[in-house]
Amino acid sequence: MTRVLITGATGFVGQHLVRYLQQATTWELWALGRTAHPELPTVLADLLDRSAVETAVANAAPDLVVHLAAQSAIPQSFRDPAGTFNSNVLGQLHLFEAIKAAQLDPLVLVVGSNAMYGMAHRSGLPADEQTMLCPADPYAVSKAAQDLLAGQWWYSHGLKVIRARPFNHTGPGQRADFVVPAFAQQIARIEAGLQPPVIQVGNLSPQRDFSDVRDVVRAYHLLLERAQPGEIYNIGVGQSVSIQSILDSLIALSGQTITVEVDPQRLRPVDVPIVACDATRLRSQIGWEPHYRLEDTLRDILHEWRGHVASEVERVGSHNNET
Repeated sequence: MTRVLITGATGFVGQHLVRYLQQATTWELWALGRTAHPELPTVLADLLDRSAVETAVANAAPDLVVHLAAQSAIPQSFRDPAGTFNSNVLGQLHLFEAIKAAQLDPLVLVVGSNAMYGMAHRSGLPADEQTMLCPADPYAVSKAAQDLLAGQWWYSHGLKVIRARPFNHTGPGQRADFVVPAFAQQIARIEAGLQPPVIQVGNLSPQRDFSDVRDVVRAYHLLLERAQPGEIYNIGVGQSVSIQSILDSLIALSGQTITVEVDPQRLRPVDVPIVACDATRLRSQIGWEPHYRLEDTLRDILHEWRGHVASEVERVGSHNNET
């Protein structure tokens, strides 16, 4: 049976990937993390601990590796660029070195980010895999370094890497420090009367190419089955929408009258104005197409946050009754 080792299996994307692979394959799924996964056999290691990672990888002996673990919040990367770089780049290097030390030959999916294209998007043209890397924030620099490191190990060591470059993706389960769930959380709290009808926002003008996370993890599965080692694949819908339009759509789904206010704390030092994806290679070579419409994704996210807020209201009510 094919054994798959997943780093970051408890994260936003990791949880969706685990559920999808459990349903779509007969693969034996393992997790690598600092704590035990609630459902999967786990090899325990901090990716920054080289010795622990070597032991973990040798014990798991995977046929496939999906490397998702990363510090993925751009605001956090500005607050702690060194920590972001260490987590994302050094952690990946330790993973590669552990594979080599164990004399394994797995197929390794390295998950990067469209953020590495950065200011190359200023042309307004969709970015393909040949677009120059021009990262504009510390997180993007770390992801570019991860991508280049993966390429170097393919060239120098013959590690069978596939480099995925997903564009913005969202969906149920994403933390509220990302833009779409941040809007949805506030709207759900407004609906429940837990905050005034005012949403705090950052810059609403940038345009982004949003995919549903459930489409993205399906792309990862297809890449593991069909991609050529050494290749690079963009993952995106190919249609950019403004953050303003995302907010407008969520407010429309709510039906509430809501005022929008800019919170200076939510503004970034730099914002790429427009991001657009050319995923021709993924579509033509791998046969991937998105299944989820953006409006359905937004509806699912808002529905989830309504549930979270309802639980919060219930807890507060129970506490008040007890006192």
